[in-house]
Amino acid sequence: MIVRWLNKLEETIFCALLVAMVFLVCVEVFYRFVLAEGISWAQEGSLYLSGWFVLFGVSWGVKHGTHIGVDVLVKKLPRGGRRIVTLVALAVCLTYCGLLLVGSFQYLSLTRMIGIELQDIPIPKWQATLILPIGMGLLVLRFVELGWRVIKGDADSFGFSDEGQESMRLAEQRDPADYDKEGRP
Repeated sequence: MIVRWLNKLEETIFCALLVAMVFLVCVEVFYRFVLAEGISWAQEGSLYLSGWFVLFGVSWGVKHGTHIGVDVLVKKLPRGGRRIVTLVALAVCLTYCGLLLVGSFQYLSLTRMIGIELQDIPIPKWQATLILPIGMGLLVLRFVELGWRVIKGDADSFGFSDEGQESMRLAEQRDPADYDKEGRP
């Protein structure tokens, strides 16, 4: 139940960040090109919004298997071999996340202690970069969830998106009568 609530919260924040980022950039473009004056904090705001969006998106991508990956050799292994390779890869990923988590806490505590503010927005930098441990924490959660599914036998790999296979599926669905000799609609 907690994980389901966290999933919903994560997706809601993910969508809100995307909307806020697009809105801010559109307003800035309007101000700059129509009113001939910019918003002083728009660039920094959109930069931090995109950082938050990316770090929320990384864990979302692991959850939904939308990251690209090179798994040509792993796909050729039997199911048991894929599970072992996936568990080893997850251990490496969790180690990396642990290092980033520790580093992000050190960075946040240092910026909080020094009292640095953002350049154009009057808020403490540690608050703007709070996504670093949050994003890494969510990523750790997704890797642990995937590891548990691999151990239980419900999954045997990261489930990367396969663009080649998806392109072939879409090509098979199209009606040749709708296209000219060069393949244009």
